[in-house]
Amino acid sequence: MNHTYREAGVDISLEATAVRALVDQLTYRRRGAYPMYSAVGHFAGLIEFGNHVLALATDGVGTKMLIADALGDWSTVGIDCIAMNANDLYVMNIEPVAFVDYIATDALSKEKMRQIGIGLNAGAELANLSLVGGETATLKGLVNGLDLAGTCLGIREKARVVTGERIAEGDSIIGVPSSGVHSNGLSLARHLVELYADYHDRMPFGRTLGEELLTPTRIYAEALRVADAAEVHGMCHITGGGLLNLTRLGPFGFNIDEPLEIPPIFTWMQEVGSVEDEEMYRTFNMGMGYVYVVPESAVPGVLSAVPDARVVGSVHGSPGVRLQGTEIR
Repeated sequence: MNHTYREAGVDISLEATAVRALVDQLTYRRRGAYPMYSAVGHFAGLIEFGNHVLALATDGVGTKMLIADALGDWSTVGIDCIAMNANDLYVMNIEPVAFVDYIATDALSKEKMRQIGIGLNAGAELANLSLVGGETATLKGLVNGLDLAGTCLGIREKARVVTGERIAEGDSIIGVPSSGVHSNGLSLARHLVELYADYHDRMPFGRTLGEELLTPTRIYAEALRVADAAEVHGMCHITGGGLLNLTRLGPFGFNIDEPLEIPPIFTWMQEVGSVEDEEMYRTFNMGMGYVYVVPESAVPGVLSAVPDARVVGSVHGSPGVRLQGTEIR
């Protein structure tokens, strides 16, 4: 049987149409000072603020919380929560400065909250932002377990915001490795573990499946330094939707000809679940968590600033994302 993300409970196509149904209703725009500075749909929403823009991003940890519950280890999910938000600001060359968390749970646990706080504090240090507040809601009957999410505030001078509009044919695509599965595709990953293995199974690559899946999301804070030092036309955070996230940069043709090495956790999932290549690359980051799109002249500077990065492809022709010649849909 070929397992899919949809079978595990997440239909990417349905999600896209459902989100569009929501966004189509969001027509009101603030009157007066501080209006929206960008259209809805990029990685973050922008607000005009004089010579600067303020930016807001919101995201959560998702069903990775269920893996933390299975292992009884919630000490790193706070890093994931901040990473999923801060990385969405970095792609527009926006500096995250403040964060608020939101916890919804059916029952409070002092120990669980303490460990979540450890991770949030560690993530704040990695992203150099302040934790300025949050909200905890006990919602027994509505929530089963604990959901951790948050919202990040960033700021940047207008002239320095990177939107992708400067991307041009011939630009190089540079991939930066992920730290693992990050915080996307965990519904499918959990489905496969529950069918064919156990979170405590130790894998040939060293750690248990649970430890591997709980590895915190990499925070790509170096992106701000890279954008200061090199000509960057676009950046992308590879999250839910996998390589299809590149289409958020605009109607360009993204050819990934030499993808980064695939970490063994993805190979294990694909083999045990007979998951097709396209399904893997539209569900997971497959070892590439962040992307720079730059002119060829800027490649040496980016590779020097990010030692584990590598050129993986280039921008060409008709819109879409192609992996070694095969279009990802």
